[in-house]
Amino acid sequence: MVNGKGSMKKSNLDRFLHCTTPLVPPQSLPKGEIRSLNGLWHPWEREKVEFFRLSDLWDCYDEWSAYGASVPIHLSNGESLVQYYVPYLSALQIFTSHSSLIRLREESEDGESDGRYPFSDSSSDESVSVEGLENNLNDRLGYLYLQYFELSSPYTRVPLMDKINELAQRYPGLMSLRSVDLSPASWMSVAWYPIYHIPMGRTIKDLSTCFLTYHTLSSSFQDMDPEENGGDKERMRKEGEDITLSPFGMATHKMQGNVWLSHDQDVQERLVSLYSVADSWLKQLRVQHHDFNYFCTMSTTYRG
Repeated sequence: MVNGKGSMKKSNLDRFLHCTTPLVPPQSLPKGEIRSLNGLWHPWEREKVEFFRLSDLWDCYDEWSAYGASVPIHLSNGESLVQYYVPYLSALQIFTSHSSLIRLREESEDGESDGRYPFSDSSSDESVSVEGLENNLNDRLGYLYLQYFELSSPYTRVPLMDKINELAQRYPGLMSLRSVDLSPASWMSVAWYPIYHIPMGRTIKDLSTCFLTYHTLSSSFQDMDPEENGGDKERMRKEGEDITLSPFGMATHKMQGNVWLSHDQDVQERLVSLYSVADSWLKQLRVQHHDFNYFCTMSTTYRG
């Protein structure tokens, strides 16, 4: 992050985002498939197209789900510590093409099946909302393959990787779909809850802050990554580099004191901007995100 004097300055928010942003290894699409890409979603005219598999994305969260993601925190008194956050799947919408749905259905029929159809409503548990639909919403969105919104208390949730493995038993596309198969409307939200910090023995109220990060899943966005100067500018990702799924939106809960904001106007403006983009995204898709609504109701960060 660049301050007004031009020197490099990293905030604790920058460190959190850096330590919790997944980096996914790219793969190259066979030349024969490039021309078959949906022209509306992927208006590419190039010899090589890179993508990532959703299974590789979930692998990024495997260790974090088991042990927590470590985030170095610098305190105003000069001390530092490491705070650990566990990721939970908060929301997920996957929109794909009709041809991809047919392929998923064929793969399901060819494989071992427990008799459940992977595109039917799947949850009777009131704590979650999971749907698999084949309605063509419109050409821009595509077909909604999977929708998930977590409604249960944070204390009863399972870490993200456990939830993905659970959903994948019924929705195998969670493991086989690629970013080039997904429409630009595909996204997920991850809830990050703190578990402990090292060294222990200190009570720092602001370290109870929880975060919601929003990430797009389609290849339509993967070439554009925010720079480290606060995300105001974008740059083209170089071929062969890991695909960075930087959050396009964010909301926070229990953000108090000066650990995260530290009276830094740039950080405060960045938080408000990330919140506004997330709010706009949800409104465009006309969805109610339970965690987002709760975070915003309880937070004072976004109020004038």
